[in-house]
Amino acid sequence: MRSIRVLGFILLLLSLLAPSPAWAGSSHDSDTREIGSRRELFVDHFLIDRLRGVRLQLHEPRPAEQVIRIDRPWENEFNYGYKVFQEGGLYHLIYLARTTLPKEHRFRRAISYARSRDGIHWEKPNLGLVEVDGSRENNVIMLGRLVPFVDNRPGVPANRRIKATSSQYRDRPDWKNEHPLDGRRYVDLFLYESTDGLDFRKVQEDPVFITTLPNGFDGIQSIFWSESEGKYVLYFRFMTANSGPRKRSVARSTSPDLLSWTDPVPMEYTTGGIVPPEHLYEHQTVQYFRAPHIYVAFPPRFMYGRSALTREQAEAAGVVSDATQPNNPHWLTHDCADAAFMTSRGGTLYDRTFMEVFVRPGPDTLNWVSRTNYPLQGVVQTGPAEMSIYAGRHYGHPTWHIQRLTLRLDGFASVNAPYAGGELITKPLKFSGNRLEINYSTSAAGGLRVEIQDTAGKPIPGFSLAECPEIIGDEIARDVSWEGGGDVGRLAGTAVRLRFVMKDADLYSIRFHE
Repeated sequence: MRSIRVLGFILLLLSLLAPSPAWAGSSHDSDTREIGSRRELFVDHFLIDRLRGVRLQLHEPRPAEQVIRIDRPWENEFNYGYKVFQEGGLYHLIYLARTTLPKEHRFRRAISYARSRDGIHWEKPNLGLVEVDGSRENNVIMLGRLVPFVDNRPGVPANRRIKATSSQYRDRPDWKNEHPLDGRRYVDLFLYESTDGLDFRKVQEDPVFITTLPNGFDGIQSIFWSESEGKYVLYFRFMTANSGPRKRSVARSTSPDLLSWTDPVPMEYTTGGIVPPEHLYEHQTVQYFRAPHIYVAFPPRFMYGRSALTREQAEAAGVVSDATQPNNPHWLTHDCADAAFMTSRGGTLYDRTFMEVFVRPGPDTLNWVSRTNYPLQGVVQTGPAEMSIYAGRHYGHPTWHIQRLTLRLDGFASVNAPYAGGELITKPLKFSGNRLEINYSTSAAGGLRVEIQDTAGKPIPGFSLAECPEIIGDEIARDVSWEGGGDVGRLAGTAVRLRFVMKDADLYSIRFHE
């Protein structure tokens, strides 16, 4: 009898300690999120206080068509995708056409250009800007290194919005003694501007940025104006250590004017306690165009020494050798790569909520060779409900190409509910506007409901779960309504929580608006 009483006391104690369905949360006022009318994506835990029976799920982009292939005399198997962006009613794609110079055993870098009106169908125009192999009938905009970007700082004239940076190595006599494992060079960064996005000229003769970080700028840098931070931000690749195990990683600098920059700071990563054995060969950090306060990144994970192909498979696939590696003709099969997904909300932290793959090599044998599956820098909208990223495939092979991959708008990740159902409760938040818009998808058997609570977790009359008709369907933008309507304006500026009760459904983003 005594054991029964003890068991009953334990069960009573557990029931008192267990949170109620309304979730009497533990967040403090300092945790209140001021989101205004910003669109918020569920790519991290920024808004999330509690997940019960649901989880954050990363979504892999779906492969679509090939958009750029080798079809010019000056292009070869070692082309490399750089960047895609929208400006002036067009889509612009920058790639590196690396022509081999056999006698010198090195590459000539030809920064090349393609354009599109829809992001799907592309052309390589004859620009007549640069002479290559005795002709100007080509799509080359510069020989060397060049990474364009759109300057979105308010007040920048329309004809000066497209700018670019170019990194150049400079010998330094004392570098070898200080960094014996990492070369003997400074790296200078020069700033260019253009009135048409094709013909670029230096803003000044002196470099705007100099780095001595090991292997600095040995990759594709990213620059953009951050409205949320009120300054320009620069991300670039470097090597993390001068001795011992070295890994490619990312550093960041900031500037008020593109001419003076802070000392670079290595980025840090949230990895859930996991220390991944990977090089982030690039970073591809950009602002997400529907929520520019959220930076998204698609870093290629370079797995050095990890081979998926046997020598026989490589030879059967016709993998070519690299002219710069004459003594190692099968180096292309000595590693492989895919791409991950990271986010940042400014500062020197990348959020890696998702450690799983974002872009897979897939079943194609030629996507398992070195330096393949690297996403280009950029994400663009290519349909009413679709966005696209682009990735280089078949590196080191005559069938090299850039492939488009698609996601739904805001669809990098979602709060995913199984058939058994579950719920999400947000941290306290303050908003502006009078409507709550959601980007969601359910099955025919699933659905979701929304409740607005006070900070203590109590339903606010008129916005309780029982007063919200079940929402079923698949929409990029759906305003939530309750029995009394969808006007939430009287709650604007007040700290509230949102509770989503879901079944066989995904929630991608939310936004309050007028």
